Amino acid sequence: MYSHQLLIGEKFLRSYIKIYGPPISDALIELEKIAINMPEVCIMDYAIQRDISPSIASDLGANKVETYEESIPNFFVKRTGVVVPIERCHKLISKYGEKLGEYDFFFEWKEKPENSQLNTLIKRIDEAFKQLGCLYTITTK
Repeated sequence: MYSHQLLIGEKFLRSYIKIYGPPISDALIELEKIAINMPEVCIMDYAIQRDISPSIASDLGANKVETYEESIPNFFVKRTGVVVPIERCHKLISKYGEKLGEYDFFFEWKEKPENSQLNTLIKRIDEAFKQLGCLYTITTK
């Protein structure tokens, strides 16, 4: 179940996800798996904030390519079981801050998403969460 709003006004549009009910950690992993195959988004969640050093997450390898190239792919393999190509790793984690606030996860859109893209995202989340039994809200702003 979800509710959805599109609020435009910030420079970067984000679809924020609030997860309700266990297993929240499994739900975060499912959201990460969805994002890996969506080149039009980058992401941030509490696991990324906690498990990847802030300098790597914010700098994304500008001066720390070796550390970044070792850390980010390994993080996703350990978390999701999915091997993420290094080219995708460079574009997967948000470079514009870690503003999660009351939310658990966000998809940051590289361009203003069309309704069809938002609907596709919602369908993917619905499918992933169906087996988990989690509920969520999604707010795009």
